[in-house]
Amino acid sequence: MKLAIVAITSGGAQLARQLGAALPEARVFLPEKFRVGDDCDYFSKPLAVWLPGLFAEVEQLVCIMATGIVVRILGRELKGKDQDPAVVVMDEAGQFAISLLSGHLGGANDLARRLAEVSGATPVITTATDVNKLPAWDQAARDAGLVVDPVAHLKTLNRLLLEKGRIALVDQRRRIAPIFAGVPGVQVHDNFAAAMRSNADGLVFVTHRFLPHLQLQEEMLALRPRDLVVGIGCNRGTCAEEIELAVRNKMKQSFLAFASIGCLASIDAKQDEDGLLEFAEKYRLPIEFHSAAALNQVDVPSPLSQHAMKAVGAKGVCEPAALLSSGMGEMLIRKQKIGNLTLAVAERQG
Repeated sequence: MKLAIVAITSGGAQLARQLGAALPEARVFLPEKFRVGDDCDYFSKPLAVWLPGLFAEVEQLVCIMATGIVVRILGRELKGKDQDPAVVVMDEAGQFAISLLSGHLGGANDLARRLAEVSGATPVITTATDVNKLPAWDQAARDAGLVVDPVAHLKTLNRLLLEKGRIALVDQRRRIAPIFAGVPGVQVHDNFAAAMRSNADGLVFVTHRFLPHLQLQEEMLALRPRDLVVGIGCNRGTCAEEIELAVRNKMKQSFLAFASIGCLASIDAKQDEDGLLEFAEKYRLPIEFHSAAALNQVDVPSPLSQHAMKAVGAKGVCEPAALLSSGMGEMLIRKQKIGNLTLAVAERQG
Protein backbone atom coordinates (compact mmCIF):
# COMPACT_ATOMS: atom_id res chain seq x y z
CA MET A 1 0.00 0.00 0.00
CA LYS A 2 1.46 3.33 -1.04
CA LEU A 3 -0.18 5.80 1.36
CA ALA A 4 -2.52 5.40 4.33
CA ILE A 5 -4.24 8.19 6.27
CA VAL A 6 -5.52 7.41 9.77
CA ALA A 7 -7.63 9.58 12.05
CA ILE A 8 -9.27 8.83 15.37
CA THR A 9 -11.49 11.85 16.16
CA SER A 10 -14.50 13.40 14.46
CA GLY A 11 -12.54 16.47 13.36
CA GLY A 12 -9.64 14.28 12.24
CA ALA A 13 -12.01 12.11 10.22
CA GLN A 14 -13.24 15.16 8.35
CA LEU A 15 -9.66 16.21 7.51
CA ALA A 16 -8.74 12.64 6.54
CA ARG A 17 -11.60 12.47 4.05
CA GLN A 18 -10.54 15.79 2.54
CA LEU A 19 -6.96 14.60 2.17
CA GLY A 20 -8.10 11.29 0.73
CA ALA A 21 -10.09 13.12 -1.94
CA ALA A 22 -7.05 15.22 -2.84
CA LEU A 23 -4.55 12.32 -2.90
CA PRO A 24 -5.80 9.61 -5.30
CA GLU A 25 -3.29 6.97 -4.14
CA ALA A 26 -4.33 7.28 -0.48
CA ARG A 27 -6.55 4.97 1.53
CA VAL A 28 -8.34 6.48 4.50
CA PHE A 29 -8.79 4.48 7.70
CA LEU A 30 -11.25 5.59 10.40
CA PRO A 31 -12.80 4.09 13.54
CA GLU A 32 -15.95 2.06 12.98
CA LYS A 33 -18.06 4.60 14.89
CA PHE A 34 -17.55 7.11 12.05
CA ARG A 35 -18.75 4.76 9.31
CA VAL A 36 -20.84 6.33 6.54
CA GLY A 37 -21.50 5.25 2.98
CA ASP A 38 -18.15 6.22 1.47
CA ASP A 39 -14.96 4.63 0.18
CA CYS A 40 -13.08 4.82 3.50
CA ASP A 41 -11.85 1.75 5.38
CA TYR A 42 -13.01 1.29 8.96
CA PHE A 43 -11.38 -0.46 11.90
CA SER A 44 -12.82 -1.66 15.20
CA LYS A 45 -9.77 -2.91 17.08
CA PRO A 46 -8.00 -0.62 19.58
CA LEU A 47 -5.57 1.72 17.81
CA ALA A 48 -2.58 0.42 19.77
CA VAL A 49 -3.34 -3.10 18.53
CA TRP A 50 -4.29 -2.25 14.96
CA LEU A 51 -1.91 0.55 13.90
CA PRO A 52 1.37 -1.46 14.04
CA GLY A 53 -0.04 -3.87 11.45
CA LEU A 54 -0.84 -1.03 9.08
CA PHE A 55 2.58 0.50 9.73
CA ALA A 56 4.18 -2.73 8.50
CA GLU A 57 2.20 -2.73 5.24
CA VAL A 58 2.46 0.84 3.95
CA GLU A 59 5.16 2.93 2.33
CA GLN A 60 3.86 6.19 3.83
CA LEU A 61 1.57 6.84 6.79
CA VAL A 62 -0.29 9.99 7.83
CA CYS A 63 -1.56 10.00 11.42
CA ILE A 64 -4.07 12.71 12.29
CA MET A 65 -3.71 12.62 16.06
CA ALA A 66 -1.37 13.73 18.82
CA THR A 67 2.32 13.11 18.14
CA GLY A 68 2.70 11.41 21.53
CA ILE A 69 0.14 8.76 20.60
CA VAL A 70 2.07 7.88 17.46
CA VAL A 71 5.41 7.76 19.25
CA ARG A 72 4.13 5.50 22.01
CA ILE A 73 2.44 3.05 19.63
CA LEU A 74 5.06 2.88 16.86
CA GLY A 75 8.26 3.33 18.86
CA ARG A 76 8.73 -0.38 19.44
CA GLU A 77 8.06 -1.16 15.75
CA LEU A 78 10.99 0.81 14.34
CA LYS A 79 13.66 -1.12 12.41
CA GLY A 80 15.78 1.53 10.68
CA LYS A 81 15.54 4.52 8.37
CA ASP A 82 16.04 2.30 5.33
CA GLN A 83 13.17 0.01 6.35
CA ASP A 84 10.61 2.14 8.18
CA PRO A 85 7.84 3.83 6.20
CA ALA A 86 7.53 7.59 6.16
CA VAL A 87 5.33 8.92 8.96
CA VAL A 88 3.76 12.38 9.03
CA VAL A 89 1.63 13.56 11.95
CA MET A 90 -1.11 16.18 11.56
CA ASP A 91 -3.39 17.83 14.09
CA GLU A 92 -7.12 17.53 13.46
CA ALA A 93 -7.40 21.26 12.73
CA GLY A 94 -4.93 20.86 9.86
CA GLN A 95 -2.56 23.50 11.18
CA PHE A 96 0.67 21.48 10.99
CA ALA A 97 2.11 18.57 8.99
CA ILE A 98 5.03 17.19 11.00
CA SER A 99 7.62 15.00 9.31
CA LEU A 100 8.18 12.48 12.10
CA LEU A 101 9.92 9.46 10.64
CA SER A 102 12.04 8.61 7.55
CA GLY A 103 12.20 12.21 6.41
CA HIS A 104 14.65 11.67 3.55
CA LEU A 105 14.79 7.99 2.58
CA GLY A 106 11.10 7.34 3.20
CA GLY A 107 9.99 10.68 1.79
CA ALA A 108 8.27 12.06 4.91
CA ASN A 109 9.68 15.55 4.32
CA ASP A 110 8.27 15.66 0.80
CA LEU A 111 4.99 14.17 2.01
CA ALA A 112 4.67 16.85 4.71
CA ARG A 113 5.16 19.53 2.07
CA ARG A 114 2.60 17.88 -0.19
CA LEU A 115 0.05 17.62 2.60
CA ALA A 116 0.65 21.27 3.40
CA GLU A 117 -0.03 22.25 -0.19
CA VAL A 118 -3.40 20.48 -0.34
CA SER A 119 -4.58 21.39 3.17
CA GLY A 120 -3.06 24.78 3.91
CA ALA A 121 -1.06 23.38 6.84
CA THR A 122 2.44 24.49 7.80
CA PRO A 123 5.03 21.76 7.08
CA VAL A 124 7.28 21.07 10.07
CA ILE A 125 10.64 19.65 8.98
CA THR A 126 13.50 19.35 11.44
CA THR A 127 16.25 17.44 9.60
CA ALA A 128 19.47 19.43 9.94
CA THR A 129 20.34 19.63 6.26
CA ASP A 130 16.89 20.95 5.38
CA VAL A 131 17.04 23.53 8.17
CA ASN A 132 20.40 24.69 6.83
CA LYS A 133 19.15 24.64 3.23
CA LEU A 134 21.63 21.99 2.17
CA PRO A 135 21.02 18.91 0.03
CA ALA A 136 21.32 15.65 1.98
CA TRP A 137 22.89 12.53 0.53
CA ASP A 138 19.88 10.36 1.38
CA GLN A 139 17.39 12.83 -0.11
CA ALA A 140 19.48 13.16 -3.28
CA ALA A 141 19.67 9.37 -3.48
CA ARG A 142 15.91 8.99 -3.10
CA ASP A 143 15.19 11.61 -5.75
CA ALA A 144 17.60 9.93 -8.19
CA GLY A 145 16.40 6.40 -7.48
CA LEU A 146 19.66 5.36 -5.83
CA VAL A 147 20.16 2.92 -2.94
CA VAL A 148 22.21 4.11 0.05
CA ASP A 149 24.95 1.64 1.00
CA PRO A 150 25.42 1.44 3.93
CA VAL A 151 22.74 3.53 5.60
CA ALA A 152 24.75 3.73 8.82
CA HIS A 153 27.35 5.93 7.09
CA LEU A 154 24.82 8.64 6.24
CA LYS A 155 25.32 10.21 9.65
CA THR A 156 29.01 10.83 8.98
CA LEU A 157 28.59 12.16 5.44
CA ASN A 158 25.65 14.43 6.27
CA ARG A 159 27.57 15.75 9.30
CA LEU A 160 30.48 16.61 7.01
CA LEU A 161 28.06 18.56 4.80
CA LEU A 162 26.88 20.57 7.79
CA GLU A 163 30.44 21.21 8.95
CA LYS A 164 31.63 22.11 5.44
CA GLY A 165 34.11 19.25 5.56
CA ARG A 166 35.93 18.13 2.44
CA ILE A 167 33.94 15.49 0.55
CA ALA A 168 35.08 13.88 -2.69
CA LEU A 169 32.19 12.86 -4.96
CA VAL A 170 32.56 10.53 -7.94
CA ASP A 171 29.47 10.51 -10.12
CA GLN A 172 30.52 9.71 -13.67
CA ARG A 173 26.98 9.76 -15.06
CA ARG A 174 26.11 12.92 -13.10
CA ARG A 175 23.06 11.49 -11.42
CA ILE A 176 23.43 13.76 -8.38
CA ALA A 177 26.53 15.88 -9.09
CA PRO A 178 24.50 18.91 -10.27
CA ILE A 179 22.65 18.98 -6.92
CA PHE A 180 25.91 19.39 -5.01
CA ALA A 181 27.50 21.90 -7.37
CA GLY A 182 28.47 24.87 -5.27
CA VAL A 183 27.94 23.14 -1.93
CA PRO A 184 30.89 24.17 0.29
CA GLY A 185 33.41 21.38 0.75
CA VAL A 186 32.09 19.07 -1.99
CA GLN A 187 34.50 18.44 -4.86
CA VAL A 188 33.48 16.33 -7.86
CA HIS A 189 36.19 14.02 -9.23
CA ASP A 190 36.31 12.11 -12.50
CA ASN A 191 37.30 8.74 -11.08
CA PHE A 192 37.95 6.71 -7.94
CA ALA A 193 41.72 7.18 -8.05
CA ALA A 194 41.46 10.97 -8.12
CA ALA A 195 39.01 10.93 -5.22
CA MET A 196 41.25 8.68 -3.14
CA ARG A 197 44.26 10.95 -3.80
CA SER A 198 42.34 14.03 -2.68
CA ASN A 199 42.76 13.30 1.05
CA ALA A 200 39.15 14.35 1.56
CA ASP A 201 37.42 13.77 4.89
CA GLY A 202 34.59 11.87 3.21
CA LEU A 203 34.09 9.89 0.00
CA VAL A 204 30.83 9.39 -1.91
CA PHE A 205 30.75 7.07 -4.92
CA VAL A 206 27.76 6.74 -7.24
CA THR A 207 28.45 3.33 -8.68
CA HIS A 208 27.30 -0.24 -9.10
CA ARG A 209 30.84 -1.46 -8.44
CA PHE A 210 31.53 -3.56 -5.37
CA LEU A 211 33.78 -1.63 -2.98
CA PRO A 212 35.92 -3.81 -0.66
CA HIS A 213 35.89 -2.75 2.99
CA LEU A 214 33.08 -0.25 2.40
CA GLN A 215 31.23 -1.38 5.50
CA LEU A 216 34.27 -0.73 7.69
CA GLN A 217 34.98 2.83 6.53
CA GLU A 218 32.37 5.16 7.99
CA GLU A 219 33.67 8.10 5.98
CA MET A 220 32.80 6.29 2.73
CA LEU A 221 29.33 6.04 1.21
CA ALA A 222 28.10 4.33 -1.94
CA LEU A 223 24.93 5.39 -3.74
CA ARG A 224 23.81 2.48 -5.90
CA PRO A 225 21.97 2.89 -9.19
CA ARG A 226 19.51 0.04 -9.72
CA ASP A 227 20.86 -0.55 -13.21
CA LEU A 228 21.83 -4.23 -13.17
CA VAL A 229 19.64 -7.01 -14.54
CA VAL A 230 20.32 -10.57 -13.41
CA GLY A 231 19.20 -13.21 -15.86
CA ILE A 232 18.50 -16.56 -14.22
CA GLY A 233 17.83 -20.04 -15.52
CA CYS A 234 17.43 -22.89 -13.06
CA ASN A 235 16.45 -26.49 -12.66
CA ARG A 236 12.98 -27.17 -11.35
CA GLY A 237 12.91 -27.01 -7.54
CA THR A 238 16.03 -24.89 -7.06
CA CYS A 239 15.66 -23.20 -3.66
CA ALA A 240 15.86 -19.47 -2.97
CA GLU A 241 18.92 -19.90 -0.74
CA GLU A 242 20.92 -21.52 -3.56
CA ILE A 243 19.91 -18.78 -5.98
CA GLU A 244 20.85 -16.00 -3.57
CA LEU A 245 24.20 -17.53 -2.67
CA ALA A 246 25.14 -17.98 -6.33
CA VAL A 247 24.11 -14.44 -7.28
CA ARG A 248 25.89 -12.84 -4.32
CA ASN A 249 29.13 -14.76 -4.79
CA LYS A 250 29.37 -14.28 -8.55
CA MET A 251 28.58 -10.56 -8.36
CA LYS A 252 31.15 -10.02 -5.63
CA GLN A 253 33.76 -11.92 -7.65
CA SER A 254 32.96 -9.63 -10.59
CA PHE A 255 33.09 -6.46 -8.42
CA LEU A 256 29.41 -5.71 -8.85
CA ALA A 257 27.17 -4.58 -5.99
CA PHE A 258 24.21 -6.74 -5.00
CA ALA A 259 22.34 -3.55 -4.03
CA SER A 260 22.45 -2.40 -7.66
CA ILE A 261 20.21 -5.23 -8.87
CA GLY A 262 17.15 -3.54 -10.32
CA CYS A 263 15.45 -6.49 -11.96
CA LEU A 264 15.52 -10.25 -12.44
CA ALA A 265 14.79 -11.87 -15.78
CA SER A 266 13.98 -15.41 -16.86
CA ILE A 267 11.84 -17.48 -19.22
CA ASP A 268 8.05 -17.59 -18.83
CA ALA A 269 8.25 -21.32 -18.06
CA LYS A 270 9.66 -20.25 -14.67
CA GLN A 271 6.73 -18.06 -13.64
CA ASP A 272 5.77 -20.66 -11.02
CA GLU A 273 9.30 -21.44 -9.83
CA ASP A 274 8.97 -21.10 -6.04
CA GLY A 275 12.66 -20.52 -5.27
CA LEU A 276 12.99 -17.78 -7.86
CA LEU A 277 9.79 -16.08 -6.72
CA GLU A 278 10.85 -16.28 -3.06
CA PHE A 279 14.24 -14.74 -3.83
CA ALA A 280 12.60 -11.90 -5.73
CA GLU A 281 10.05 -11.27 -2.99
CA LYS A 282 12.71 -11.21 -0.27
CA TYR A 283 14.49 -8.30 -1.93
CA ARG A 284 11.42 -6.74 -3.55
CA LEU A 285 12.85 -7.26 -7.01
CA PRO A 286 10.60 -7.26 -10.06
CA ILE A 287 10.91 -10.24 -12.38
CA GLU A 288 10.41 -10.05 -16.11
CA PHE A 289 9.54 -13.29 -17.87
CA HIS A 290 10.17 -13.73 -21.59
CA SER A 291 8.86 -16.28 -24.04
CA ALA A 292 11.16 -18.83 -25.65
CA ALA A 293 10.43 -17.22 -29.02
CA ALA A 294 11.60 -13.82 -27.76
CA LEU A 295 14.73 -15.29 -26.17
CA ASN A 296 15.62 -17.13 -29.37
CA GLN A 297 15.70 -13.83 -31.27
CA VAL A 298 18.57 -12.48 -29.16
CA ASP A 299 22.19 -12.93 -30.17
CA VAL A 300 24.22 -13.95 -27.12
CA PRO A 301 27.91 -14.62 -26.46
CA SER A 302 27.50 -18.23 -25.33
CA PRO A 303 26.74 -21.17 -27.63
CA LEU A 304 23.31 -22.80 -27.85
CA SER A 305 22.31 -24.77 -24.75
CA GLN A 306 21.03 -28.21 -25.67
CA HIS A 307 19.69 -28.60 -22.13
CA ALA A 308 17.63 -25.40 -22.31
CA MET A 309 16.41 -26.20 -25.81
CA LYS A 310 15.18 -29.60 -24.69
CA ALA A 311 13.68 -28.39 -21.40
CA VAL A 312 12.02 -25.09 -22.38
CA GLY A 313 12.50 -24.68 -26.13
CA ALA A 314 15.01 -21.82 -25.82
CA LYS A 315 18.58 -21.65 -27.11
CA GLY A 316 19.52 -20.06 -23.82
CA VAL A 317 17.83 -18.37 -20.86
CA CYS A 318 19.99 -16.26 -18.56
CA GLU A 319 21.91 -14.25 -21.18
CA PRO A 320 19.06 -13.40 -23.58
CA ALA A 321 16.70 -12.70 -20.66
CA ALA A 322 19.20 -10.30 -19.06
CA LEU A 323 19.79 -8.56 -22.39
CA LEU A 324 16.09 -8.17 -23.18
CA SER A 325 15.24 -6.77 -19.75
CA SER A 326 18.21 -4.40 -19.87
CA GLY A 327 17.13 -2.91 -23.19
CA MET A 328 19.99 -4.70 -24.92
CA GLY A 329 22.56 -3.20 -22.60
CA GLU A 330 26.13 -4.26 -21.99
CA MET A 331 26.74 -7.82 -20.81
CA LEU A 332 28.83 -7.56 -17.63
CA ILE A 333 28.78 -11.23 -16.61
CA ARG A 334 28.46 -13.86 -19.28
CA LYS A 335 26.62 -17.10 -18.64
CA GLN A 336 27.83 -18.86 -15.49
CA LYS A 337 26.75 -22.39 -14.55
CA ILE A 338 26.62 -22.62 -10.76
CA GLY A 339 25.01 -25.71 -9.24
CA ASN A 340 21.38 -25.89 -10.33
CA LEU A 341 21.29 -22.53 -12.05
CA THR A 342 22.80 -20.38 -14.72
CA LEU A 343 23.10 -16.64 -14.37
CA ALA A 344 24.24 -13.62 -16.34
CA VAL A 345 24.25 -9.89 -15.61
CA ALA A 346 23.62 -7.00 -18.00
CA GLU A 347 23.68 -3.25 -17.44
CA ARG A 348 20.52 -1.36 -18.30
CA GLN A 349 20.67 1.11 -21.14
CA GLY A 350 20.22 4.80 -20.31
